[in-house]
This record gives sequence, C-alpha cells and structure tokens, in this order.
Amino acid sequence: MKKLLTATGVILAMTVTSVMAAPSGTFRQAHELGFGSSSSLDPISKGRVFQITEKIMSRLVRPDTTGKPSADLAVSWSANSDATEWTFKLREGVKFHDGSSFGSEDVLYSINRVLDPEIKSPARSALKMIDKVEAVDESTVKFSLSTPFADMPLQLMDYRIRMIPEGSGDTIAMTGIGTGPFKLVKFDAEGVTKLVANMDYYEGAPGVAEMEIIGIGDGQARVQALLGGQIDFENTVTNLQRPMFENSPKFTLTAVPTGNWRGLVFRTDQEPFTDVRVRQAVRMAADRNELVQLVMGGGGVVACDTPVKPDDQYRAAIECPQDIEGAKKLLADAGYPNGIDVEVYVATLEPTWPKLAEAYQQQAARAGIRVTIKQVPSDGFWKEAWMKKTVAATRWNERPADQALHEIYLSTAKWNESFYKDEGFDALLGKARRELDFDKRKALYVQAQEHLHQTAGTLIPYHVTKLYALNSRVKNFDMVVNEAIRWHKITVE
Repeated sequence: MKKLLTATGVILAMTVTSVMAAPSGTFRQAHELGFGSSSSLDPISKGRVFQITEKIMSRLVRPDTTGKPSADLAVSWSANSDATEWTFKLREGVKFHDGSSFGSEDVLYSINRVLDPEIKSPARSALKMIDKVEAVDESTVKFSLSTPFADMPLQLMDYRIRMIPEGSGDTIAMTGIGTGPFKLVKFDAEGVTKLVANMDYYEGAPGVAEMEIIGIGDGQARVQALLGGQIDFENTVTNLQRPMFENSPKFTLTAVPTGNWRGLVFRTDQEPFTDVRVRQAVRMAADRNELVQLVMGGGGVVACDTPVKPDDQYRAAIECPQDIEGAKKLLADAGYPNGIDVEVYVATLEPTWPKLAEAYQQQAARAGIRVTIKQVPSDGFWKEAWMKKTVAATRWNERPADQALHEIYLSTAKWNESFYKDEGFDALLGKARRELDFDKRKALYVQAQEHLHQTAGTLIPYHVTKLYALNSRVKNFDMVVNEAIRWHKITVE
C-alpha cells in the first residue's frame, strides 16, 4: 500500500497490483498518420505519436480512472504555504528500457527540455510557470514557480510530459526509451510499430506480450480494419457506425464521456475574422444542439465555445442558442450586408470533420455565410492546412481548464491555432494562476471562458462522448478517457 498527497493535501492510498500471469498474445491498435513522415517518438514534439508514447513512457503524475491526480513516477507531492514551491518524491528502483536507473536528474532533464524555448515544444505552455527545477536528492525534486499555482499536479498529468533518460533528447525521437509498460522493438510511423512487454515495469509485467501500432490515416479504413480483425480497438467510431458493432458478439461497444472536442477555427489575424463582430457572427450561426445530433448522433455535450471539459471544476455555464438574425446584423454592422464567403478545410483522419463542415454549411447559409468545403489528404492535414488556412477543422484532447485555456488561447502559446491575441484574457489567466482561494480562482477561470465566448475565433460546438469499439477477445480494458487507460492491465484471449 502506497500513500500519496493530492493537490489539496488529502492523503490517498493506492494499492499496487501486478498481473500475475506471464504476458501472452498481441494487442493491435491504429494511429492516424496525422504527421506523416514527420511522426516521432519524442513526446514533446509536434509530431509525437501518442498512441505509442503513452505505452512506452511514464509521467510523474497520471490521472486515475476518475480523472484525479494519482501516482506514476512520483509517489507523493506537497506545496509550501503560498504554492510557489512544489516538492515531489519519486518512485525508487525504476529502470529505463536501456537498463539505466530513473532518478531526479532525469526529471530535471525532461522538464527543462520542455521549458527550453529553443526546442519550441507545444507542451511548454503547460509548464511556463516553472522558474527552476532542483534535485533535492536522487529521489526528490523541487519545482520553484514564478507565481503561486495551486493546481501544479494537474499540469504534470499532460499526456506529452513523459520522463526520458538524461541526455537522450537527440535520439529519443527514434529510440523511444522510457519507463513504461512496453518497450520499442521497431518504429515505423507509416507501417507497423512493434512493442514488447517490459518485464521490469514497476507495477508488474503487462498482460500482453506484444503490441502493434499500425499507421492508418483514414477513419473509415480504421473502422474496416477493426471489423476485419486487423486491429483490436478504435475510439473514433461514430454514432452512424454504431450498428456495425453494438449487436455483434465479436465486439464490445462503450460510450465514454470526454473533454475532447471538435470544431472549426477562424483565424483572428486574417480578414474578415480580424473583426470581432464577424467572429461572433460565424459562431452565432451555429445550432449546437442540432450539430450534436447530426454529427455525433447525440453523443456529445454542447460546449458554447469553451475548451474546458463538462465535468471540470472550473467549467463555465454559458448559454449559446442559435441566432440567425443576430448573426446577419453583426455581419452588416461589420460591413458585410451581403454576407461572406468561407472556405473550410477538412480531412478524413477525423471521421466527423466532413460531416461537421457539411452540417455547419447548411446552418450558416441562413445567415449569409456561404461555406465551401475543401477536403485535403489526411497525411498532410496538420502540416498543410491546420494553422495555415484561414478556416480549418480542429480537434483537441481534454486538458485541465488552466492548461486548455493557456495552450489554445494565450497570446504567446505555440499552438494558439486561431492566432488570438487579447491582453485582457491573458491577464485573467495570470490572475487565476496566482489566486489561492478556490472560489475566487474559479470565478476568474469562468470569467476567462465568458470572455472567450464574446471574442474568440473558434467554434467549439460540443465535447465528444466517444464510442470505444473493442474486439471481444480483449479483456481488462479501462473504459475511461484515453489518458487514464492502464495499458499494462490489458489481456487478450
């Protein structure tokens, strides 16, 4: 039995169990080739293949199956009175896949690498409040922050912030050395990547002997691969595809509410979306409840343009009914009495994007917003369309409120996909991080979301309730958000 401190100082107990049987069988999963030949095993790179890194590398803190911070490579944590210093005790006796020992110097290296502005990691915005990381001893690290921050453990749950060996930055993109439950045998981003069980994993040997992660760019092709037995798991199944799986004894189908979202980005640095009235109009024209039904078959929660997940403690309660007449007036006031023409770029790597664009096209037409849909190849979407075209589809995995708001909308954020620059919004986030009183901190995060609702350039119609389709031969699979799945627990028959 191990004890750990939560961010609120509550001591929790965690029993570490091991899979007793020897690993056997092969589990197969697809990834979508979103970065093509630029795909990487560097967890903090833009092109990281998280379907691989999540299985070979560990975090300091991971979410438990309810989403709360729990022990991974750190077993406990505590803060000083004003939350400007956080001390983390590390798990002892852990080995990297190359046989070297994990310790505080590896944490310093991994975190400082994220913070290095020369590396330009998209994950940097999650940790920018860290001024210094120190090794107190081999199994203790201390984070000194530039501002009080009561939610530091939440930031370290980021699915990209994985611990790698000291000095491995130049080679990690291909070697993938970590401390996770599986070890890399062969990396082939556009083919089949092979992993084997890490028999020295700190929670015991995994349940399966091998994993294969297969590059399949098209969403429909991934579903067909699952139906045909080439892969065992897919989490981009749409409600329209539900009948293929729900009545078959060959599959298990489960709905999993998430903070993941899909949407359309209107770049605020490009005409006509430099005008806040136009940005309001293109979002006001959307009927979000109808989009949930048409695109997701009811499998979603209306988001009202906030990236903060529905069950987050800081989620704002915002109403966003469709208002066609209001959208027309805003466009006219902005100098577009005859409406505007918009090209929206999508790809089939996310199966619901084309349907979302088509449904929005029909809705927006009533407000004089004439949408033309441009479909581009899946393997080039992230490099050639996203953050390049004036309007493009987007998607994000769930993040804690502070991280989502910083990473997607802060003026200086690397992945500020809408090129949103708002000093008032930035100031609200800064105040929220410094506020130690929970109720006051929540009020600031709510105010920031309300500010976005008035001024942002991103249409976030809903958060996704994902359908997990699983081959029935797979057992002990956590039906929770992807970031919390315990991959070492899986077995196959």
